[in-house]
Amino acid sequence: MTVGRRAALERAGLVHPNADLVTAALFDGTNPFFLADDKVQVKYEMLRASLVEGMSVTEAAAAHGYSRAAFYLVAGSFSERGMAGLVDERRGRRGPLKLTPDIVAFLSGADRALSGADLGAEVSRRFGVTLHQRTIERARRR
Repeated sequence: MTVGRRAALERAGLVHPNADLVTAALFDGTNPFFLADDKVQVKYEMLRASLVEGMSVTEAAAAHGYSRAAFYLVAGSFSERGMAGLVDERRGRRGPLKLTPDIVAFLSGADRALSGADLGAEVSRRFGVTLHQRTIERARRR
């Protein structure tokens, strides 16, 4: 069971980066349900150890392979979003920053004969935003 679970965690990007630092008794390997490689489970048990069992934040964080600062980030995220808050958010930008709905509508309605460079100049003039030619071309394909 552990091998398949570990593979699933890897595919989902949910492997605890410091599983070797987890020293909490639940993760001692005697019960296969508790897997130190399972980042979400370890975060949950870290919060439970502190908030339910009364372990200090410093002790709970260290026993689960996290820092005090990370504990507070996890606790805040859990407080805001529940269990979903224990899953790391996707890293990086969330799409184009400059493509507002108005600009997308303008590009969609623009004459197909105009080049990306021509449209870029028009977007700059109308909206005061400089877009790369490739950004414009990708937006027009959508």
